[in-house]
Amino acid sequence: MGGFFGVAAKDDCVFDLFFGTDYHSHLGTRRGGMAVYGENGFDRSIHNIENAPFRTKFDKDVQEMKGYLGIGCISDYEPQPLIVRSHHGTYAITTVSKINNTDEIVSTIFDNGNSHFLEMSGGDVNPTELVAALINQKENLIEGIHYALETIDGSLTLMVMTPKGIYAARDKYGRTPITIGKKDDAYCIAFEKFSYLNLGYQDYKELGPGEIDVVTPEGVKTLIAPGKDMKICTFLWVYYGYPSSSYEGVSVEQMRYRCGQKMAKRDHVRPDTVAGVPDSGIAHAVGYSNASGIPYSRPFIKYTPTWPRSFMPTIQSKRNLIAKMKLIPVHDLIRGKRLMLIDDSIVRGTQMRETTEFLYQSGASEVHIRSACPPLVYGCKYLNFSRSSSEMDLITRRVIARLEGTEDVSDEVLQQYTDPESPKYDTMVEEIRKELDFTSLRYNRLDDMLEAVGIPKENLCTYCWDGRE
Repeated sequence: MGGFFGVAAKDDCVFDLFFGTDYHSHLGTRRGGMAVYGENGFDRSIHNIENAPFRTKFDKDVQEMKGYLGIGCISDYEPQPLIVRSHHGTYAITTVSKINNTDEIVSTIFDNGNSHFLEMSGGDVNPTELVAALINQKENLIEGIHYALETIDGSLTLMVMTPKGIYAARDKYGRTPITIGKKDDAYCIAFEKFSYLNLGYQDYKELGPGEIDVVTPEGVKTLIAPGKDMKICTFLWVYYGYPSSSYEGVSVEQMRYRCGQKMAKRDHVRPDTVAGVPDSGIAHAVGYSNASGIPYSRPFIKYTPTWPRSFMPTIQSKRNLIAKMKLIPVHDLIRGKRLMLIDDSIVRGTQMRETTEFLYQSGASEVHIRSACPPLVYGCKYLNFSRSSSEMDLITRRVIARLEGTEDVSDEVLQQYTDPESPKYDTMVEEIRKELDFTSLRYNRLDDMLEAVGIPKENLCTYCWDGRE
């Protein structure tokens, strides 16, 4: 997906920028970047971080860069931040976005006189460059940023750094977050609010949906007030968010405990032990264990010294291999045991099937699987949860297509597969269980998961589970 961090300081900002950006490394694995502005103007550095962590790649840069304004990002896709020269002057820009109407926007911008876009290695237009082109369609930056937020189909949260300050804008429906922190001599802007706590910042404010603020070393000014409609991504709590994060005042770790508790209260299986798939499944399993009284254990350990991030690498076949290689068995906790394994979600099913095989090979007598979220039936339109271009990559959709005899299934029929009270739902879950060779399989219910978040449903995006926008 991606994440970012910005600093506006009275003195040099690079130390805070470096570590604040690094704290977002769990959100992406392909590119890292920093841009600063100071006495010598703009300076920028971008590195490939697929095979080395952000800190290692930027260690030399942080010794050389100087500036009192800075923005940094971790990206799972495009190289950024970009430095753009336009009629607005020179600025740096970084985004967290998913743009579904790229071709339409490109055509419109060409019609308005834009001459070209640079293609990335995969042949796609850089989404951050596309956002900059939208901003440049208007007479001033504020109008341009607002125009970009309104024009994009999908989601867009961004920072734009000029010599005068950093503009921060949250997606118009608040699908992704921005928080501002404050200390005596600086303000910071963060996707993940925990990222600034160890740097001495205190919570200052969370931007609302569509809100645009400008941040300088002297203060924060709201330029466009937040809208009333919010659809923040629920998957931030279930999966994306780091355990110490919180969004809209709701702790990620506590939400996951509550998720596990909700699942335990509806379950009838009594295994010997409950375990979580590292890392995001662990808190769900702890909540389940606490509520059920079934002991929690760690029958396998994630090897993190050289593979710290579950996203790496981006090629799916290699991700599956690395996911398997990371998990080291503790045979004394597996052999002859009836295990319950809880993960945040089941997407394609490949990794969970391999994990289950791994446990059987290590001597487990039973492997019961629980998903902390409901079945993923719809491909996400709003976050880059997956670069997949087909919903048939979802194990649910493959099973539904097999059961219905066609991939062209109406939304009315799909809705039956999302309803945990429906016979079609039960049939789908049983088919997935058999295909992946689980002893038993249950998914968390949408109503229970939303209750674990504690935010009104109308303020949460649940599209990937129920297809409702």
